[in-house]
Amino acid sequence: MRVYLDNAATTPLDKEVFEVMAPFMLEHYGNPSSIHAHGRQVRAALEGARKTVANLVNASPSEIFFTSGGTEADNLAIICTIRSLGLKHAITSPMEHHAVLHSLEVLEKNGEIELTLLRVNEQGELDLAHLEQTLASHPRTFVSVMHANNEVGNLNDISAIAEICRRFDAVLHSDTVQTMGHYTHDVQTFGANFLVGSAHKFHGPKGVGFIYVDSAIKIHPLIQGGSQERNMRGGTENVYGIIGLAKALEIAYRDMDGHHRHIQHLKDRMIARLRDQIEDVQFNGLSAQGDKSLYTVLNVSLPASDMNEMLLFNLDINKISASGGSACTSGVDLGSHVLRAMGADMNRGHVRFSFSKYNTEEEIDYAVATLAKLYQKETV
Repeated sequence: MRVYLDNAATTPLDKEVFEVMAPFMLEHYGNPSSIHAHGRQVRAALEGARKTVANLVNASPSEIFFTSGGTEADNLAIICTIRSLGLKHAITSPMEHHAVLHSLEVLEKNGEIELTLLRVNEQGELDLAHLEQTLASHPRTFVSVMHANNEVGNLNDISAIAEICRRFDAVLHSDTVQTMGHYTHDVQTFGANFLVGSAHKFHGPKGVGFIYVDSAIKIHPLIQGGSQERNMRGGTENVYGIIGLAKALEIAYRDMDGHHRHIQHLKDRMIARLRDQIEDVQFNGLSAQGDKSLYTVLNVSLPASDMNEMLLFNLDINKISASGGSACTSGVDLGSHVLRAMGADMNRGHVRFSFSKYNTEEEIDYAVATLAKLYQKETV
């Protein structure tokens, strides 16, 4: 048995999704920008996919733009908004995905903006008073706060953050890559001017995503070229990827309640069994606190041990795929920037387990038993 518990990194492609993609790989191969019948047929399917996505997030089709994934979508929102609107200040948190942090850091390094990082506590909760104070002295700024953290699963109250931003005429971007397809998103009530999705996070294909751009915000494109995506993104569209994205999101919304219950049950089961079988096990951030965290993610903190350095390797040897959430540069393990921002004890072992609709109780029990054995705690 090989156990896959790294679904926050990517999810398996749903067979139902592949079935709708296949004809656009083999039969419907026209360029959607072509005016002949082959092109028109594909254009109709592409625009149908756009309408599907727009309807699911309660947006206008004209506010949905397809991209290569979440990273491009984040970059588009950040770079294009700041430059198009002439914004000189940005606010984000030190726990954001690098697609956000690195984009803003480059703009700061180039002298285009002043960047403020929000304070966070040891559980990774954002200091919204700090946000309000900063906006009071820097109105009309750019704010980027993710909906849920990809490493520890903390959920942020984007609606509350959006209300603060509105009071100070700030533009709000939210990286919703980890929550898209797992929670419903209604752009009319969510409050962010931008949100993003990446198909491979909800059982769609890799290499395709989308961005919602509030029609009230007028920005220039990030990628220059042809007039595709209503002049917002040059380049021939990834048609079969877009078809797959729309179908995957449609399935996610259709089956969301059942999948939520199933996955939450697996997460709760793992929490209970880890507490029972491993002494001094802890959970990073709000990872184990029910509705305060993403139900697909559990970030486990294990006792200091010689085992920690080779933890992920040993899990892999035991046929368990999981993530440490760390970044490596030139072979040197720098550790997770998220855990460091929270002040976590980096001498402990940290592993992120992330679940999908395809995981089973048997897999959870095997993963816990394997961890317990590695930490020399007798299994129950």
